[in-house]
Amino acid sequence: MKYFLKKAVTTGFLFFAAFLIFIPQQINAQVSQETANLLRSVRIHALNERADPENFTLPLLNGGNTSLSDHKGKVVILNFWATWCPPCRAEMPSMEILYQRFKSQGLEILAVDVGENINTVRQFIHNSNYTFPVILDRHSRVSGIYGIVAFPTSYIIDREGKIIAIVVGSISWDTPEAITAFEALLNNR
Repeated sequence: MKYFLKKAVTTGFLFFAAFLIFIPQQINAQVSQETANLLRSVRIHALNERADPENFTLPLLNGGNTSLSDHKGKVVILNFWATWCPPCRAEMPSMEILYQRFKSQGLEILAVDVGENINTVRQFIHNSNYTFPVILDRHSRVSGIYGIVAFPTSYIIDREGKIIAIVVGSISWDTPEAITAFEALLNNR
């Protein structure tokens, strides 16, 4: 039974990965072809049509709660991650650089930790000196709604609150191409 379950999970993941690879690489008219090309150059897969994200409210690591809808009007990177995930940890320094560069221009990074103890997350974030907001999805409810099957997975949401792109796996968020793409997104080009 374990063998068949493992094989079913592996097959499902491979199907999902293949689906993402073959998503047509066009982006809605809200983003220029130049920006779509820049996104593609850093492995950010643009969607054919913008999609409405599922709103949620979850606790923040530093206290209080936040909802995704609270950030409408900003370009949001909704990043699902965990401290035990080496690729998640590898991409976070570049996320911090991107965040510091563009937070005053309307970029928000919402790092959704999935299923971990608050003290584990707090220690990791404190030791790493990350300043972007960290959200706690302790019971994996929101990651389940978003269909997260691999860590990290990030959704790019435009200023109108629509999902425009998805990233499965870690990337360098601070490359010249990524910086140019986010400049364009933040300036609605």
